[in-house]
Amino acid sequence: MSKQEKQIVMTYKYKMYRNKSLRHLDRLIDYHCEVYNYCIALHRRYYKMYHKHLSANKLKVHLTKVRKRPNKEHWRELGSQSIQDVAERIERSYKAFFDAKKEQRCGRHSIPHFCKRKNYSSFTLKQTGYKFHDGNHITILGKDYKYVAHRPYEGTIKTVSIKRDNCGDFWLCIVCAKPASEIIPRKGNAIGYDFGLKTFLTGSDGSRIESPRFLEKNATALRSAQQALSRKRKGSANWRRAKMDVARKYQYVRNRRKDWFYKLAADIASQYSDVCIEDLNIKAMQQLWGRKISDYAFTEFVSILQNQLSKTGGQLHKVDRFYPSSKTCSHCGHIVEEMPLDVRRWECPICHAMLDRDGNAAVNILVEGMKSA
Repeated sequence: MSKQEKQIVMTYKYKMYRNKSLRHLDRLIDYHCEVYNYCIALHRRYYKMYHKHLSANKLKVHLTKVRKRPNKEHWRELGSQSIQDVAERIERSYKAFFDAKKEQRCGRHSIPHFCKRKNYSSFTLKQTGYKFHDGNHITILGKDYKYVAHRPYEGTIKTVSIKRDNCGDFWLCIVCAKPASEIIPRKGNAIGYDFGLKTFLTGSDGSRIESPRFLEKNATALRSAQQALSRKRKGSANWRRAKMDVARKYQYVRNRRKDWFYKLAADIASQYSDVCIEDLNIKAMQQLWGRKISDYAFTEFVSILQNQLSKTGGQLHKVDRFYPSSKTCSHCGHIVEEMPLDVRRWECPICHAMLDRDGNAAVNILVEGMKSA
């Protein structure tokens, strides 16, 4: 393969069969959490003594020596590269914190903290520590496991990760690099979409897409499950079962929403080559409207839509969030000073055109977005 040939990185996710052997993986993840907390404590102690940041390379050398201690004998069950990955995770977190401080970016940015075992969910292997066999068998750190091979992975394996979710399921994540197939940009129809609270998507062609609002539809079942959890004594067997029931119900909502997003994004990508949307401040919207914005999950849908468009040769154009799409008349371009949220239809004072708030915004988003195309 030539050096100039482009590569893409893809992650293949497989569910692992539930059996008693998964207890070993559960224990290994807890051990990695112990390594993580040890590294965090070491970082803080090093900074307190020397007022310097402990580099990842020094930390890796130290962890190699610590594994030989009698009280850390159980760390020898872990892969050497998976322990090194823990040090690299912490290094990336510190780098993100210092970069955010340096660039004065808004949002929550804090140094890495200690992590509870129940919140630590994965470990990663790179070149060694795993071996794939024929069919759906894999050996991880000396033990054999089976996974649901619903599709084959393609390319050169870069990393293999084991993840544990709140429902007690384990997932095998394989990161592969493969040559990028040439996708020719296509010419076709363009559309602008306006996200709204009344309607999920309003198109510039007059189409309207309503959200199923899966969280709202399952609110009664979620409320009952959470009430049942609150009546249990914390730490008991019934409490653990009730907690698992809550997690499964939330997973059901997430899976249904993601399935609907993928089908909708694939339908849009097949019809249009250029899609224009508004770059919204989702965090600010969540503070105002809370659970309704979380139920719509705009950010997740935009990410899926961009991925689907890249596969079909389409493009996603984002309009600046401060562009007054709702206050601008799509006929004459006049911008009104005020536009309260309860105004759904309004008349332009210049051309006297009657405008629908969301439909007018979608047309303006299309025009503004295609300027950068």
